[in-house]
Amino acid sequence: MKSTSALLVLILPFTPLLGSDLPGVDQTAPTAAPSATPRVSPETILPAGRKDQDQGHGQLPGLTVRDGKFLLHGKPYRGMGVNYFDLFQRVLKNPADHSSLEGLDTLAKAGVPFVRFAGPFGAVDWQHYLSDKEGFFAAMDQVVKAAEASGIGLIPSLLWEPTLNEVVGEHGDAWGDSKSRTIELMRSHVTEMVKRYKDSPAIWAWEMGNEWNLKVDLPNAPDRRKPDQTEKDDLTSKSISVLNSEFCSAIRAVDSMRPIITGDSHPRSDAWHNTHENNWHKDYEEQWKEMLLRDNIASTDTLSIHLYADEDPKTHLAEWTSGYSDYISHLKKVAQEKRVPIFIGEFGLAEDSKLAQDQIKERFTQLLNAIEQGGIDLSAVWVYDLPGQKDTWNITFTNPRAYMLEEVIAANKRLNQK
Repeated sequence: MKSTSALLVLILPFTPLLGSDLPGVDQTAPTAAPSATPRVSPETILPAGRKDQDQGHGQLPGLTVRDGKFLLHGKPYRGMGVNYFDLFQRVLKNPADHSSLEGLDTLAKAGVPFVRFAGPFGAVDWQHYLSDKEGFFAAMDQVVKAAEASGIGLIPSLLWEPTLNEVVGEHGDAWGDSKSRTIELMRSHVTEMVKRYKDSPAIWAWEMGNEWNLKVDLPNAPDRRKPDQTEKDDLTSKSISVLNSEFCSAIRAVDSMRPIITGDSHPRSDAWHNTHENNWHKDYEEQWKEMLLRDNIASTDTLSIHLYADEDPKTHLAEWTSGYSDYISHLKKVAQEKRVPIFIGEFGLAEDSKLAQDQIKERFTQLLNAIEQGGIDLSAVWVYDLPGQKDTWNITFTNPRAYMLEEVIAANKRLNQK
């Protein structure tokens, strides 16, 4: 996410910004051989006995994937939602705080169809889960029930940050070991979540985490280690491949219907060179495509990226692209080849982007139009009602960035008329 915060951790001056620490979010901890589980084909994601229901009268809860498209109530669906990062966090910290639940109802009544939100964020949340599961799930129950009552969809991101390994006392390379305590606990948590909520119509899809692909194979990884960390704590694409596979396997053992999303951002403009040559040289288009597919469809049935308009596309997306519309057209081409839908899980730009207000509004509208006109299936603006980002990214119905919500709502009306 631009993700997390005012936040932003720079890897090098010329590399994209990373989301890892959110202001206003309590956190004591900072901020992958694949399993044998095959990728689930988009054409066979539904059990044979459920196919007719999906094609018929909407008896299946949430979204499904078929022939490269998202389906909702059995019909092809495109939509724009919002990120509501601390929707669950607020209730977890204070069960009597219903402000975020009321926010869900406000969004639904305004015409926002779904929200993406964080499950456990950092070490504190994982410790809460381990020490008080009853309280943890009581908070999540409130979120799901509120969404059901409001008729708004939920896309929970179940492993927002790679901190679980630290909570159980393992190095980062534990994410690449299918027998590690980290992966074992991840499996258990995901299984509990999916079993508990798989029948809820509010759950639209399952997402793994937030921008993990931006944290792997970094040439400057030694410079980013904490004092007590070693090379074993450097995240690698091989480790994340194992995690992706294990995550998808845990979900598919319980829920064979809903889409699975990695939650990744767009590939770094130098991701291929990071991985293969340990340097920051810019990637060619074919190398970009290789990284996009590596990060996404080895195990999932969607393509996930995040897209922001406050930087030069040729700098932070790819040297070979001419702009956002061009980049989206290349993304759409890959999705059509692989017959999978696209989720742009975050898009937008901040007030601290060194642009005048009219320039910010113009760029936001251009990006939103590029997403809509480019045929993107699902997208979500960053970020609704996040006090920790009130001077940068926060969007509400009453602050100066309210026009962003208005444009999202208007886009949904257009998409639903088609």
